[in-house]
Amino acid sequence: MVMLSVPPVAGVDVIGPLEAFGIAARMVEESTGRLGYENELVTNSNELALATGSGVKILAHKHYTEVRGKVDTLLISGGPGTRAPRDPQMLEWLRQMAKHTRRVCSICTGAFLLADAGLLEGKRATTHWRHVESFARKHPGVLWDPNPIFVQDGSIYTSAGISAGMDLALALIEEDYGSALALEVARYMVIFLRRPGSQAQFSVALSAQAAERKSFQDLQVWIAENLSKNLSVEVLAGRAAMSARNFARVFASELGSTPARYVEKVRVEAARTQLASTDDSVEQIAKRCGFSSAELMRRSFLRHFKVAPSEYRKHFRTAHTAPAAALAHVYSLV
Repeated sequence: MVMLSVPPVAGVDVIGPLEAFGIAARMVEESTGRLGYENELVTNSNELALATGSGVKILAHKHYTEVRGKVDTLLISGGPGTRAPRDPQMLEWLRQMAKHTRRVCSICTGAFLLADAGLLEGKRATTHWRHVESFARKHPGVLWDPNPIFVQDGSIYTSAGISAGMDLALALIEEDYGSALALEVARYMVIFLRRPGSQAQFSVALSAQAAERKSFQDLQVWIAENLSKNLSVEVLAGRAAMSARNFARVFASELGSTPARYVEKVRVEAARTQLASTDDSVEQIAKRCGFSSAELMRRSFLRHFKVAPSEYRKHFRTAHTAPAAALAHVYSLV
């Protein structure tokens, strides 16, 4: 695993994924006696001590031109340096590396380097939601999507900002070694195992955390945990110890949405995640997420995402287990 970092870097973009791979490597060696991932951090800078926004420096192993031997996976970390003027030699190196590595992955704004190298042309890609608009202006040939946590298009993987690099790392570990190891790594790191790549970067719950009332913050959690229950205005108002009329007025003021519209968004978001991460039928998911029928969920999906649930699942579903060929390839490297 070779990670290219162009300073100044975002420290979590570098350390987060590399730690996940390092933990996975130790677990593989302990359980099988075989070597797992071997991480190498390289840079385009002659100064190997890479500056970060926090003031802490990260020491790279070498200059990227000194990389030798077989590289299985090339990762590009994010940070302000990825948006600096380009070195044509580095872009050509990326293009050549992409021809000889099994997969190329970017974290956050690292996608900008891949786009500049022409590796994302005509492909679906994502990056930190804050930079999608500016990236799209410079690279209109890339199918930028600001929503997913990470996107795979062929052998190219792009991920959203900061912590999404760890989500991508866990997905790669699962792809290589299976879900059991990915789960162990996630538990060791005390993070969620696998937020599906299709899960929104800026979820309904996250965007609504501006609510100032503690009672409304608690209510949001209760809604997310009880989607299959009756979530009418009267029920929600009762939990908030308010009259239905006053509750609806205050809710809209606090969260910028009517209670009914908010509940629908949370249900659709939950359904989207389950479609991408489970084998359950559309009918089962609709019932679990509180829709009275699969048809009602389909209408909500079309309204919010302009696509039917079945089509969404076909295009954005994440794999649960690594294909045998991929596993064989990884073990052949070690």
